[in-house]
Amino acid sequence: MVGNAKKWKEGILEKELLIDGKKIVIQAFKVQKTSDGFAIRFSWKNPEFSFSELMEEIGKTPIPPYLERESEDIDIERYQTVYSKEQGSVAAPTAGLHFTPEILNKLKSDGVQLENLTLHVGAGTFRPVKSETIADHEMHTEHFRISLDTLKSLRNHTGPKISVGTTSLRTLESLYWAGALVSTGKPFHHIEQWTPYNTEVKLSFQEAISHLISAVNLENKNYFEGSTAIIIIPGYQIKAVDALLTNFHQPKSTLLLLVAALVGDKWKTIYDYALENDYRFLSYGDSSLLWASCST
Repeated sequence: MVGNAKKWKEGILEKELLIDGKKIVIQAFKVQKTSDGFAIRFSWKNPEFSFSELMEEIGKTPIPPYLERESEDIDIERYQTVYSKEQGSVAAPTAGLHFTPEILNKLKSDGVQLENLTLHVGAGTFRPVKSETIADHEMHTEHFRISLDTLKSLRNHTGPKISVGTTSLRTLESLYWAGALVSTGKPFHHIEQWTPYNTEVKLSFQEAISHLISAVNLENKNYFEGSTAIIIIPGYQIKAVDALLTNFHQPKSTLLLLVAALVGDKWKTIYDYALENDYRFLSYGDSSLLWASCST
């Protein structure tokens, strides 16, 4: 995504930086237009500095565009989860913003088993549905990584499973379909948008994860890394979790479609209640714990 793209007709954009007393000039080239943005190439002549170091120096916290304000210094801390570790996401999984170290410790002391996965949220998570039908909407791809130990924990866990955030739920559902693809002998490292609707399997979540664990063992790795463009819409049956912790989402979003798939027609009652009681929506808003209407 490029802000004010119409003003950037041709040519090279340059910005001069001073890091540790060293002058650096970073250049940006617009390579081509893509379906939902632009391909941009950056270059600089100081190999001792990485691209991430340059972005850390000149970049701003990528708060959602619907906040309609510039990012502030406080966003560096507020728009980030307390358990974040890896770089690479364009946005924070905002359901996780409600957790503090104290809350996490209380959950552990109460016997709640916490598991982590790495998910790089893509810019497409902000993209509204503009097509006349959902069949014409092109879903964005997000990359994820999960340890073999966590896969085994998911397979062995017999109690309720709760996903923190819609993007985490997409990943967990994608793990199911990765295992399903393994069971059919098909490539399984990327889940296409319509894979769940075009793949006929009758596996429990535990069975699918068992297939995926076997595939990871054959690769001689201690983690599974993949990507997903899965879209979860009404009619889809949730496989991986019993409940979802999530904020309230805006109309015409794939996130609201996911919620409707999870809880069924009750989503209208839930959102009417939130509106009538002045709940705050979106990234810095209130949270909800939603139980799946039907799960396996």
